[in-house]
Amino acid sequence: MAVIGYARVSTVEQNLDLQLSALNEAGAVRTYADQGVSGSATERPELTRVLDRLEAGDVLTVWKLDRLGRNTRHVLEVVEELRNREVGFRSLTEGLDTNGPMGTAMLTIMAAFAQLERDTIVERTRAGLTAAAKNNRHGGRPRKVDDAAAVRAVALKAKGLNASDIGKMLGVSRATIYRYLAG
Repeated sequence: MAVIGYARVSTVEQNLDLQLSALNEAGAVRTYADQGVSGSATERPELTRVLDRLEAGDVLTVWKLDRLGRNTRHVLEVVEELRNREVGFRSLTEGLDTNGPMGTAMLTIMAAFAQLERDTIVERTRAGLTAAAKNNRHGGRPRKVDDAAAVRAVALKAKGLNASDIGKMLGVSRATIYRYLAG
């Protein structure tokens, strides 16, 4: 029997240290980690690797349930596959352990709450974007060139100036000027 760890962070800027430390303290003899991979992504190379290499008697251990996945169905499918292969599952933060029926029941409940949290975040984000759009506010990076400057760029181009010179005059890059001239 071996404790095998799996860690994941969604962006490359995030740090795996907390998860790796906790998995090490839990006795993980080997840890697989996906960095810069969303939990909702279907392709997680290191998760695939660890699932392929687990053997009967091993215990797949994660720092937190949402590291395995945020989709309830996927989490439960993975755990069911592990159970069929006689591989245990443990989540350190939630204190879940699939050894026994109570651990499995708690895992199902926790996975449902993780899915609820994700769905609530998505719903709130959509509502916020809709409200912002009604107030004529749109997400994304602010424009570098306002409407007046865009008109000026077109007029300067018509006078024969090149994009580099126009960009210097307006304080933006040549590529930005090309985008506005193309539109």
